[in-house]
Amino acid sequence: MLRWTMRAVLAIMLFWAVSIVVYRVLPPVSTLMLGRWLTLQPVERIYMPLSDISPHLARAAIAAEDSRFCMHAGIDWFALQSVIEDALGDGASRGASTITMQTVKNILLWPGRSYLRKGLELPLALVVDTVWPKRRVMEAYLNIAEWGEGIFGAEAAARRHFGKSARDLTRREAALLVAALPNPIARNPARPTRYVSTYASRIMGRMGNENVSCLGA
Repeated sequence: MLRWTMRAVLAIMLFWAVSIVVYRVLPPVSTLMLGRWLTLQPVERIYMPLSDISPHLARAAIAAEDSRFCMHAGIDWFALQSVIEDALGDGASRGASTITMQTVKNILLWPGRSYLRKGLELPLALVVDTVWPKRRVMEAYLNIAEWGEGIFGAEAAARRHFGKSARDLTRREAALLVAALPNPIARNPARPTRYVSTYASRIMGRMGNENVSCLGA
């Protein structure tokens, strides 16, 4: 039994290593997308390079999800320490998941919440941040994020919700898309609730101050 367990662990690690190298150059797919294909459910996704996606969307993602994206190495240790301190002090629950960690979860791990998955996200995020440039991390993230039932990636989301290409998204539309990400099935960026609209306005207020230097031209 121990031998088979070790073989399974090694196989999983090999799969992760190969996937990280392959997805460095080829369009990645998420485990949610794979699950839908395996169950014969439709998937809408049109992979686009970051240069063909409105820069407003990357700025909005950084403003809402990971303001230190260009400064950390895959893990925001400052945010993680604050979360741990809050948890130990019985404070309010909040997240410290970076864009890199969310990308790792989407392409290498499984959805849902568990301490095991969170524990695996950390080393894998460090590896991905070492192997991939930041621009590639952001490109992958924006192309595998779920924006509705069977809708994946910025291009499919922009066409479905706003009737335009992702390259033509306005600041407001980009902020609305990002505001929908925490619950993309229930939140429709084209018909936002008052809460989503207010959240999008807060994101817009932070977008101009975010460091996006790591994304290059």
